[in-house]
Amino acid sequence: MPAALHPYLRFPGNAREAFEFYGAALGVQPQFATFGDFGAVPADHPAAAAIMHGSLEVTDLIRLYVSDDIEGMSPTPLAVGNNVTLAIMGDDEAVIRGAFERLSDGGDVQIPLGPQPWGDTYGAFTDKFGINWQMNISAAS
Repeated sequence: MPAALHPYLRFPGNAREAFEFYGAALGVQPQFATFGDFGAVPADHPAAAAIMHGSLEVTDLIRLYVSDDIEGMSPTPLAVGNNVTLAIMGDDEAVIRGAFERLSDGGDVQIPLGPQPWGDTYGAFTDKFGINWQMNISAAS
């Protein structure tokens, strides 16, 4: 998949409820994976059932992503205004690495672009204008 820009929404524990509502309204079934599914927290952790990543694929060109905000996940407290992240995702490594380097210049890199447990290369930053970004380079399949 070429690089594409997708909005990523963060919720204070009600991501599943919000995306089930959005999915019903848009006529699509949301897909979810929890922090427990990813092994990001132990199975008995209070956040194990919270949504780490969810998606609504409305069309080939319209995708929304979602996660619950759990303690320690973000360097900034969740608030209206910082609960939307722009995510560039795809398998075009040169485009995505270049975008990460240029857009993060002068900003605050929270997660350097690097290998992740789910097999992709991922990074996150806030640009110098206060906009939150995520970059994900899909692993070769």
